[in-house]
Amino acid sequence: MREFKRTDRVADQLQKELAVLIQREVKDPRLGMVTVSGVEVSRDLGYADVHVTLLGEEDAARIKENLKVLKQAAGFLRSQIARRVKLRHVPELRFHYDESVVRGQRLSSLIDEAVQSDRLRQDAEDDSRAEPGETPDDREGRD
Repeated sequence: MREFKRTDRVADQLQKELAVLIQREVKDPRLGMVTVSGVEVSRDLGYADVHVTLLGEEDAARIKENLKVLKQAAGFLRSQIARRVKLRHVPELRFHYDESVVRGQRLSSLIDEAVQSDRLRQDAEDDSRAEPGETPDDREGRD
């Protein structure tokens, strides 16, 4: 059995080409900093679901506007891909916003807050256990 399916290889190639094309060829001023985070190609290579993230854009209206711009540029992008990649049929591009990066940042900040809270609580407990006039070095020998 093959190590990689053809759809996976096509998806990887489309991701690379789209990243370059969106950055260099799409000249719409409404389009922000777009990153192609992943591409999933259907088994018949008819459709490609392109997942994008937007740097610094968390406003739902701006995200929707960027997706609209990408949808309008889909025909141009598809024709450029047809010139660059040797495929009999270039998949139809469907753009989706990828929330995983934003969700990951949110979870990371929550974890950082929890760790900081635990440290503060631990320090407060250590201070409350201390006897009057005792230093932290004195407590180490007692524990």
